[in-house]
Amino acid sequence: MQQSAVPELAHTQTRPIHWVATATAVAGVVALSSVVQPGSATAATGTQPRAARTAVAPPGTTGVAFPLNCGPVKAVVVKKASGDLDGDGRPETVAVVHCDTAMGTPPDGVYVITRPSDGGTPRVVATLVKPQDRFTVTGFSLRAGAVAATLLGYSSDAVPNCCPDLKTPVAWKWSGSAFVRSTPADTHSV
Repeated sequence: MQQSAVPELAHTQTRPIHWVATATAVAGVVALSSVVQPGSATAATGTQPRAARTAVAPPGTTGVAFPLNCGPVKAVVVKKASGDLDGDGRPETVAVVHCDTAMGTPPDGVYVITRPSDGGTPRVVATLVKPQDRFTVTGFSLRAGAVAATLLGYSSDAVPNCCPDLKTPVAWKWSGSAFVRSTPADTHSV
């Protein structure tokens, strides 16, 4: 084995002080990063000045009177999502609601909830799916100002409630005066 012409360097041998110095430096970086944080991200849209925008909490579903007749059982919100659907800078909440029954799969209703500009009680402003239409809602989401869902339904009244035989992907988008429903071409039977 050939010996090195250079004597051993002091920095090639670790000592406990090196580990202490490294641990202290890492701890300092972690502590500093918890104190110095970037501001929250905001997306500027439209021409309204950034200072005029204020964060508005989306309306909740508690205490909302859903147009759903459940008899002696209560209505239960099974899914919900919030976002600005009409472009006014204030979020709406879309809720999938059905009657809380002990047996079977009750049909769902899909409702758009908003809060008055004065901050009053949230209320239903649109019904996207009526429970009377016997749909079960799956694949529910809000994206880019549109409500998307997959509706499981029945081709006739003869089909038992246990076994929906139609699967329809749908989307609703605000048109300026109402929500307009669209159905992609891949609707099919299950």
